[in-house]
Amino acid sequence: MNVPIAANVLGTIGAICWSVQLIPQIVLNHRRRSTAGLQPSMMLLWAAAGVPLGIYNIVSAFNVALRVQPQILTLLSLATWMQCCYYGKGWPPSTCLAAAAPLVALCAGVQAALIVALRIAVAREVRWPVTLMAVLSACLLAAGVLRHYWDIYTHRTVRGISFIFVGIDAAGDLFSLVSVCEFFLWGPGLVC
Repeated sequence: MNVPIAANVLGTIGAICWSVQLIPQIVLNHRRRSTAGLQPSMMLLWAAAGVPLGIYNIVSAFNVALRVQPQILTLLSLATWMQCCYYGKGWPPSTCLAAAAPLVALCAGVQAALIVALRIAVAREVRWPVTLMAVLSACLLAAGVLRHYWDIYTHRTVRGISFIFVGIDAAGDLFSLVSVCEFFLWGPGLVC
């Protein structure tokens, strides 16, 4: 078995899980006509996390699934945030779209500019800004999750989260972790 191929396949499965993880949450919000307990700040932080993650994955020349996944994460996080504004704050749909459209444009512009800048940096053998993008993305994702954990702590219950969403997210975590472990444990030049 070719380990880098297995690692790539497992990583792609993880990226697919992470790409679709918010769809069950969006459907649940729509069916309930409520986002009670779902934190809008979590969704904004996740949308923001997609920008540096996309930069990192694109500049690092990862496979297509890993390049596309952050874009999907950003769009679905913003769609979920719009639901929080619509159901939770009572904003009309036009206001939700008017608030989200500039965010999408800002995310796309920042990502495009930093991809160009970081490719120039990498060509000059300066890699720390690329690593910084990965760290920034991880921090934003963690901050979003911690915001929801704070809600769980203050209300002493889990509110508003689709458990299918949580399961798909966990599957993405598992496949991606196994992918990384498989590559680093049995990859080229490494002995287990």
